[in-house]
Amino acid sequence: MDAALKNFKKFTPKSLPKVENLAQGHRACQGCGEVLALRMALKAMGKNMIVASATGCMEIITSPYPQTAWEVPWIHVAFENAAAVASGIEAGRKALMRKGRIPKQRTTIVAMAGDGGTADIGLQALSGALERGHDFVYICLDNEAYMNTGVQRSSSTPYGAMTTTSPPGKLSMGQNTWKKNMPAIAAAHAIPYLATASPAYYTDLMNKAKKAALIKGPAYLHVYSPCPTGWRLAPELAVDISRLAVQTNVFPLYEVVDGQYILTKKIKKRKPVEDYLKLQGRFRHLDKKMIQEIQERIDRDYEALVQKAALSEVKGESAETEE
Repeated sequence: MDAALKNFKKFTPKSLPKVENLAQGHRACQGCGEVLALRMALKAMGKNMIVASATGCMEIITSPYPQTAWEVPWIHVAFENAAAVASGIEAGRKALMRKGRIPKQRTTIVAMAGDGGTADIGLQALSGALERGHDFVYICLDNEAYMNTGVQRSSSTPYGAMTTTSPPGKLSMGQNTWKKNMPAIAAAHAIPYLATASPAYYTDLMNKAKKAALIKGPAYLHVYSPCPTGWRLAPELAVDISRLAVQTNVFPLYEVVDGQYILTKKIKKRKPVEDYLKLQGRFRHLDKKMIQEIQERIDRDYEALVQKAALSEVKGESAETEE
């Protein structure tokens, strides 16, 4: 385990940092869970950071020229190359420090993108940056479609979901492929730290963001980011749906530390996936048979994750259990 994590001190509800790297007054949609998750992650990582942000919802809502919601150095880059730019920043700073041009100090380099800019058109740049071992944090804000450009499906769109490019009809049930497992792809690069996180479990999210910033080498955070607009969800339910995603095992919370899987939130009494699906208009066309098919797949995937965690047997780490 990285030395930075051995004496890691967790945030508690009473010890949350007051720093704000994202100012008030951004232009997110009402009830946006993505900007909520982003704000939490940034608070946890402190002020000493540089952010490379791919085109997407968070870029649009935080940087309407000539205004900005960013309180830290921030670079808007193309849809596909946030990880490449972040790795260039990290390498460039190393060269400048070696030449005595800037003080020798560690700065958190953050790359951020949505699921489209991560799982689809940004995957090549991300894979290269992880494989080369750059010291940076990559945050995927997963709202499960290309929301900024009109709710088109991505490879992160869940099975059965309705989007403008996967509409249900007589010959279609909506999205007909299963959601790409991006955390597993990142973990396959043997990086030192990876975690999934949800804004409904804010201390868990912030502690994972802090760990990602402290650890040396590449770290990957996959953050559940509800989009009421694209999901046809009541705006006031963004946090509730985030919690339900965890309670139904649709979006389990875990870490992978040096290849060891750790469940960080165990659900003792799993809720049926139908409870999660019925609140979202994007799933309203699904029949009982489709819902059962989704339930069975989620159960299989979660059991496989539990088995990985059991095999890892990481001492000194235990998950919180939720009824």
